[in-house]
Amino acid sequence: MSNIKKTNAARILDQLKINYELIEYTVDENDLGAAHIAEQLGLPVEQLFKTLVLRGDRNGLFVCVIPGAEEVDLKKAAKATGNKKCDLIPMKELLPTTGYIRGGCSPIGMKKPLPTFFHESITLYDKIYCSAGQRGLQFCIAPTDLIRAAKGTVCELTI
Repeated sequence: MSNIKKTNAARILDQLKINYELIEYTVDENDLGAAHIAEQLGLPVEQLFKTLVLRGDRNGLFVCVIPGAEEVDLKKAAKATGNKKCDLIPMKELLPTTGYIRGGCSPIGMKKPLPTFFHESITLYDKIYCSAGQRGLQFCIAPTDLIRAAKGTVCELTI
């Protein structure tokens, strides 16, 4: 385990004295989807959460963390964030905006903290999995700890 290089997100959790486990998996550049990662790790896809970055028309950038097989409901996300409408940011903006690439975007440790919203199903699990900030690396973490670290809000976000 000690040969895994700590990500910024992991260092932030360490500073907050939050327990987590780093889980490695093999990256398939042709399939960065959550279902593929969950299958590799032997997890139900509902327990693996993906991080999406959106832009609202009133309040700017924000983050939605939703179950891997779900789709964000833009109307619900807009309402939850005080926007009239919102959309995913273009892929080319992800790295300059967050410091992360697609398939390796963590809700923790972005270039600057963004308002973060977690799908309510996250509270159904003792442990969830989400990106640790690079492709090939997931956190296994208690949802309450992840929400606290991200200063997140729990709400309904999916279709």
